[in-house]
Amino acid sequence: MNKYFTRLLPCVVLLLLTAVQFSDAQTRNEWVKKVGARTAPVKTKIFSIPAATDSTVLHTTKIQQAIDACAAAGGGIVTFSPGVYLTGSIYLKDGVHLKINHGVKIKGSQNIADYPEIDTRIAGIEMKWPSALINVLDRKNVAITGDGLVHAQGKVFWEMYWKMRKEYEEKGLRWIIDYDAKRPRTVLISGSSDVTLKGLTLQQAGFWTVQVLYSDHITVDGLLIQNNVGGHGPSTDGVDIDSSSWILVQNCDIDCNDDNFCLKSGRDWDGLRVNKPTEYVVIRDCVARKGGGLLTLGSETSGSIRHVLATNLTGTGTKNALNIKSAFTRGGIVEDIYFEHITMDSIRTFLQINMNWNPAYSYSKLPDGYTAANLPAHWKKLLAKVEPAEKGTPTFRNVFISNIRIRGAGTAINAIGMEQSKLSNFVLKDVNVTAGTAGQIEHAKGWKFTNVKIVADDKGKTKLTDAADMNL
Repeated sequence: MNKYFTRLLPCVVLLLLTAVQFSDAQTRNEWVKKVGARTAPVKTKIFSIPAATDSTVLHTTKIQQAIDACAAAGGGIVTFSPGVYLTGSIYLKDGVHLKINHGVKIKGSQNIADYPEIDTRIAGIEMKWPSALINVLDRKNVAITGDGLVHAQGKVFWEMYWKMRKEYEEKGLRWIIDYDAKRPRTVLISGSSDVTLKGLTLQQAGFWTVQVLYSDHITVDGLLIQNNVGGHGPSTDGVDIDSSSWILVQNCDIDCNDDNFCLKSGRDWDGLRVNKPTEYVVIRDCVARKGGGLLTLGSETSGSIRHVLATNLTGTGTKNALNIKSAFTRGGIVEDIYFEHITMDSIRTFLQINMNWNPAYSYSKLPDGYTAANLPAHWKKLLAKVEPAEKGTPTFRNVFISNIRIRGAGTAINAIGMEQSKLSNFVLKDVNVTAGTAGQIEHAKGWKFTNVKIVADDKGKTKLTDAADMNL
């Protein structure tokens, strides 16, 4: 009996593994069907904004009055006559469909006073920060669509940032400059449900272009984001999904100077306090051009990032294909990630993973000469210790990468875990990469490679350090 059981055991194991994989795929297919906005504004009454006769005069009040009137009537469509409209922050309301059609150009004010400060979250920390140009705050059933142009005129804020950064770095304050240099986002969807953002061209964001924060059932569809118009601005992310769930991003084309599609969930002590995950996210049929990462997870991981499908994506000239990053003080779990059907060329790294990303930015230390009691509240949050320290250890596991074709990478793989938190259960299947160097994998376990081909110009192989259970 033992002899027959021994012969059958591999078959039994294979059947069990197949059953588990089928169950996982079935579960994924079920939640993928549920992402995106479930409803949209249905009322069709038109509320027209008076035509702009002077593109140098603020139209904020007139635009907001039309939005308010539309909401008071129970919803409808707010439209613009062809023209150029200069505006500061505007705020959409329930049931409002803002249509920015061809021939309409919205220009963002270059005066930060035209963006009233609100309670929000920036780069993983809850704090006061200027409103975005277009805001959906604690609303439901809202749409922003059209084939018009929103030019945020963000260059003035880029220049302000670089000037401040030089001053801050000289004082040992690199870790706080990104929070003190307050720059407006282009679109903020926060605390909201069933919102659709579709079809617009968005240019020259002062900071992040689209942030989806603390929201659910959101659709971002068909955006053309061009943030490298007129220069290369700092932190001009394309689409940031931040502690939000049931999100659909599709048919977008992004050229920016930081992460193209980025998922976040809070930073360090404050992120662990809030503890809201980003989960159930689909990103499909999109293009990345210049930018920090086709898909970036982190570095704000404190609330965890899970149940993510990124599929049928292309990129050229992007720094990284899949970039997973965190810090020793950040914590959180990144898991159940699917990155598949990806084609890219002329990139820096195919698989970039780092649990100790950008230490000068990631770790907060108060230089001599400052009194803690007199610091701004957001400084204190960044300086707050994560206790016990083990709570700050991030976990990266269960990442599934398949059907990848990449040409002209600088490095194929640069994956660095931690001795106490190994990169666990990364599964690579049908991967073909040409690169300058094959790269390295350090502090990892249980990686599985099937039909993976990495051709390095230097003829080297992927270097393995503290990498157990690897079949590369």
